[in-house]
Amino acid sequence: MFESARIHTLWELVEYRAAASRGAPMFFDGDGRTVTFDGVRDEALRVAAGFRELGIGCGTRVAWQLPTRIDTVIASIALARLGAVQTPVIPLHREREVGFILGESATEYVLVPGIWRGFDHTAMVRKLAGDGVRVISVGGGLPVGEPAGLPEFTPERERGAARTRWIYYTSGTTAAPKGVEHTDATLIAGGVGLATALGMSAQDIGSIAFPYAHIAGPDYVIAMLVSGFPAVILETFTAAEAADAYARRGVTMAGGSTAFYQAFLDESRRRAGHGKLIPSLRLLSGGGAPLPPELYAAAGRELECAIVHGYGMTECPMIAMGTPYDSDEQLSRTVGRPVVGAEVRIARPDGSEAGVGEAGEVTLKGAMLFRRYTDPALTTDAFDAEGYFHTGDLGYLRPDGHLVLTGRLKDIIIRKGENISAQEIEDLVRTHPAVAEAAVIGLPDRERGERLCAVVTLADPAAAQLSLAALNSHLRAAGLMTQKLPEQLEIADELPRGGPLHKVLKEALRARYRA
Repeated sequence: MFESARIHTLWELVEYRAAASRGAPMFFDGDGRTVTFDGVRDEALRVAAGFRELGIGCGTRVAWQLPTRIDTVIASIALARLGAVQTPVIPLHREREVGFILGESATEYVLVPGIWRGFDHTAMVRKLAGDGVRVISVGGGLPVGEPAGLPEFTPERERGAARTRWIYYTSGTTAAPKGVEHTDATLIAGGVGLATALGMSAQDIGSIAFPYAHIAGPDYVIAMLVSGFPAVILETFTAAEAADAYARRGVTMAGGSTAFYQAFLDESRRRAGHGKLIPSLRLLSGGGAPLPPELYAAAGRELECAIVHGYGMTECPMIAMGTPYDSDEQLSRTVGRPVVGAEVRIARPDGSEAGVGEAGEVTLKGAMLFRRYTDPALTTDAFDAEGYFHTGDLGYLRPDGHLVLTGRLKDIIIRKGENISAQEIEDLVRTHPAVAEAAVIGLPDRERGERLCAVVTLADPAAAQLSLAALNSHLRAAGLMTQKLPEQLEIADELPRGGPLHKVLKEALRARYRA
């Protein structure tokens, strides 16, 4: 039986599972490759030796912008074996995000896939990286070496549990991304919380079709290592290809976010009359965006499975999670109970603790909570005097212990499970010569969770109207990634404002354009 109290580093967890599940598969990919738990351990040792020969060791800062592949997981495990400080970067990020992250994280090495999906990551990173940064393309394969030459692994608590080993970046409420420092131990605690809630066993088969560079990547892999179940890993997600791959392998749990549920629902309806989309499926799980009760009901009925939804963030990968044992009402109306090890407290505006059923800001403590931000000022602002982290999300705890989220203080838009800063886009929209004022809002969207809507006033109302295509062309030229481009443009005579600071009333804009 897994004993989390005795394991503080990712490498210890890998070694534990390799011994406990020797010969059992850990990963299947879309190309027919299968790797066992002990095979992943052995390959990670060889890659760690290869990295060591390149000069990477304990404390070396390594960023990687790699697709969701078995080799990407192996590379991250190899870096964990060496005690490197990893900065995962979403593969779809471009110059603006990547340039900031490389500079702010003081990266020494960057792993890139070469040309991936028609884009030259090597050229981009070489352009952005400083003279002292080494760019390593692993598109042709990971470097390997002789494991016998590796330094002995010493899993002292202070090495893996108390020191920063991971830096993730999130937009949060500001235009500049925030660096979030995690240790192996904080990520393991999050994975244990997920594994406990899901109740998966070695007889189950999971799936990873979301970016492994997201905080959910190690969270999910750690749950696999804790529970001993394998997963199908896909480089990109389309519902049709994923459903076929999952059906071939007998996947019992799929998901990723609300957008995944909707995509599978739509695909099943397109194949009406051909039986259950994924015959082996018993569970959809995910988070990252609200789950509308009507989608819960429709997807569960159509796909013939349970749906368990959760709540987490980059700073705390697991906060609350539904379980297969919860009722339909609990699963459709809440984000579950706080996971094992998470302490959720609802705070009133004056900082006092709210009562059961009383709404306030969600604050929390727990072993899965991040260590600190890379910016000390952000860390100071994020915690109260009692050590609770303030999430910026609003909600309340029910008498049954389940958490309900009602809104958020943060001005972010959650599109397909990814947090997008409205301010960052607004700042760029305002640089278009035709724009006088701009506000970017999120509007409910069936496929995306939320879609990006730019509401602008024109510098010269008598001039030709600004088009969405022209605006997005301007934003692309400014280096904004495709996933942050507005999907809707509205021209207004003026932006609604109110309050002593004459702030833009975004809720009024959402109400106006929601239809």
